[in-house]
Amino acid sequence: MGKILLFRKKRLTALACALAAALIFYVVNYPYAATAAATNRQLPIYCVQRDQKMVAISFDAAWGNEDTQELIDIMDRYDITATFFVVGSWVDKYPESVKALSDAGHEVMNHSNSHAHMSQLSTQEIVADLNACNDKIEAVTGVRPTLVRPPYGEYDDHVINAVRSMGMEPIQWDVDSLDWKDLSASEITQRVVNKVQPGSIVLFHNAALHTPEALPGIIETLLQEGYTFVPISQIILPGECGTDYTIDHTGRQCPC
Repeated sequence: MGKILLFRKKRLTALACALAAALIFYVVNYPYAATAAATNRQLPIYCVQRDQKMVAISFDAAWGNEDTQELIDIMDRYDITATFFVVGSWVDKYPESVKALSDAGHEVMNHSNSHAHMSQLSTQEIVADLNACNDKIEAVTGVRPTLVRPPYGEYDDHVINAVRSMGMEPIQWDVDSLDWKDLSASEITQRVVNKVQPGSIVLFHNAALHTPEALPGIIETLLQEGYTFVPISQIILPGECGTDYTIDHTGRQCPC
């Protein structure tokens, strides 16, 4: 009996080795097919391949409004503009702040109408939700949003497909300030300036405790390093996915 078990174990080991060797052969000899299989998942844009030192800073606005005007004033001081992703219910509560953001030259984009978990919604529900938020933003700013940041940073293939079916682009981030965790201003600053690279998209929140304190130092440091600040619509590459650009497995948008 022991000899039979040993024989079977050897056969299984040999089979496993053969399968591993076959997999290695396939990946080495057919790398494009292997890459395609790994990247079939639909991804939003997390960052952009850029040779120039460009960075886009963004703010999510879903609840409070304590610091919006201060953030506008800080960025006005440095003559830079950012992208604000706002929830429709936030537009309902603070239309004057939405208008102030737009009047100051900042992009006001879509963060959903009700901050729902979009992966739990049908395609029709997602489209209706985003259109409701778009309508509210356009009514205040006169500009219809073209970018979406899904609430909670959550998405799946059907969420991304629903967004793109509307002619909109889903946007994530590659640098998270973690300001919502109430980190100190110095911790936020170090996190951001140490992680930014050309083409980065940075995530902040408009009502985080220490963001207004951290923002001037972040801006000054990156300006000294030669970075130019642009809104997200100016850092992403134009055109059609698959024709003019691709999005790799990390969410980096790359020119074709």
